[in-house]
Amino acid sequence: MPDALMLFAAGFGTRMGALTADRPKPLIEVAGKPLIDHALDLTEGLGTMRRVANAHYRADQIEAHLLGREVAVSREEPRLLDTGGGLRAALPVLDADPVFTLNTDAVWSGPNPLNLLTDAWDPDRMDALLLCVPLPRAVGRKGGGDFSIRDDGQLSRGGDFVYTGAQILRTGRLAEISEPVFSLNLVWNAMSADERLFGLPYPGRWCDVGHPEGIRLAEEMLAADV
Repeated sequence: MPDALMLFAAGFGTRMGALTADRPKPLIEVAGKPLIDHALDLTEGLGTMRRVANAHYRADQIEAHLLGREVAVSREEPRLLDTGGGLRAALPVLDADPVFTLNTDAVWSGPNPLNLLTDAWDPDRMDALLLCVPLPRAVGRKGGGDFSIRDDGQLSRGGDFVYTGAQILRTGRLAEISEPVFSLNLVWNAMSADERLFGLPYPGRWCDVGHPEGIRLAEEMLAADV
């Protein structure tokens, strides 16, 4: 199991509209709990793990919320670095390879995604293992899928699986990108070319809370579990 986890919490949350006028998206509440706390709950019971959240938009609020909770904050200043640049900037704090990464704008219903990734991780074959959910169980998803998963587990672009924002990733290829601001898609593309990019189907349900309607949908999904 990776020794460190990166929480992506730096974005502007523009799809949330007025809801992010006075707070960052990870602090929007779903079922009475900030989104970032839903993500942190997934790390409970996994043993000692270094946890790092990046922050840019209203970073002071992220830092204040995490104060005293054994979560380091990697501030992105003066500009937002996107997923790849943000992860690379946080590597000195993460101090691990591979690492988990987890988006903070989703809510889960089903098995712990980090446990599933840990059980399926094969370092001899994989440079990245992305947890993906079939479109019919991707609650609140607007648009189609991101990937197809082959019989051998390798990923290809396009298809009916949605990337959930949870993965295990080897970080070495981050150093190969010259731009300071870049998406992890560039790293995945290189891994795919070397047949080292893999996907794992998620057996539960997952809700995209990147837009206002996602709050209601996530709360309904969680209420159905009770």
